Amino acid sequence: MTTERLDQPRALRRSLRPHYDPEAFGRLSEQIARFLGTARFIVYMTVVVSIWGIWNAFAPPNLKFDPYPFIFLTLVLSLQASYAAPLILLAQNRQGDRDRIQYEQDRETAERNQAEIEYLTREIAGLRLALNELATRDYLRTELGRLAEEIKESR
Repeated sequence: MTTERLDQPRALRRSLRPHYDPEAFGRLSEQIARFLGTARFIVYMTVVVSIWGIWNAFAPPNLKFDPYPFIFLTLVLSLQASYAAPLILLAQNRQGDRDRIQYEQDRETAERNQAEIEYLTREIAGLRLALNELATRDYLRTELGRLAEEIKESR
């Protein structure tokens, strides 16, 4: 019985599984999903299927490669759909992850903005209280006028 030493890295093992970069594969799947969602893709697929059907319906019998029930065309379209669906789902999952990160950043920004607004509100309230304690120009005029009248009366 051997125990693994924690102070040494594990020996590299060969694996039969293919190695791929998940980030690069995710970017590729997003590009494919973006293309599959365009009118250009629909036009291309319509042209290919139309040419396929017309060729196999009207070509001479020795040049037809997929006669009338078009079984090979069905197989090709099924294969395309079986690859397209997981790629689209992978792209949607990546977009969902980006949306969650963006939502979290937006929430943090909103919290920061709310804290700043509350701080500024308190500062403005403090300034208003301080201004109420200061003598205003009208107050000083009134007081000086009253004092001037008292001086006139006392003479």
